[in-house]
Amino acid sequence: MAEGIFRREIGKAGLQDHVSIDSAGTHSYHIGKPPDSRAQTAISKRGVDISGLRGRQVADADFGRFDYILAMDEDNLGILKRNAPANAHEKIRLLLSFSNKYRNQEVPDPYYGGAHGFEENLDMIEDAVQGVIRDIQDRLSGTAQ
Repeated sequence: MAEGIFRREIGKAGLQDHVSIDSAGTHSYHIGKPPDSRAQTAISKRGVDISGLRGRQVADADFGRFDYILAMDEDNLGILKRNAPANAHEKIRLLLSFSNKYRNQEVPDPYYGGAHGFEENLDMIEDAVQGVIRDIQDRLSGTAQ
């Protein structure tokens, strides 16, 4: 869902020529599989189609390829930092560290809950994505802190 929201919002911000977006898991559970049908339903209500996405696992090359590596929760954050070279640790953060409303919280895994959990996750993701976009814009304009 985060990849779908990022793609939509990066397009709205006119940054699609400056940003490469991809999502991956830290485990191999869902490699090659489409997103959960409940995730697809929830995000489609917000005008985003993620049906064409397929799961993949984080690769070593990702740590050099991306400027932001964003985790949904502390467990995955820890796994990413353990697997990343030391020079990549700075770019690995919780997605919600960019959020105004849910700052430094975790995005809960909605898998074992109902459809409402996916809606709540989208609210959290949409808020955080706006913060990431502001950070990208600041970097591009040279005003990053």
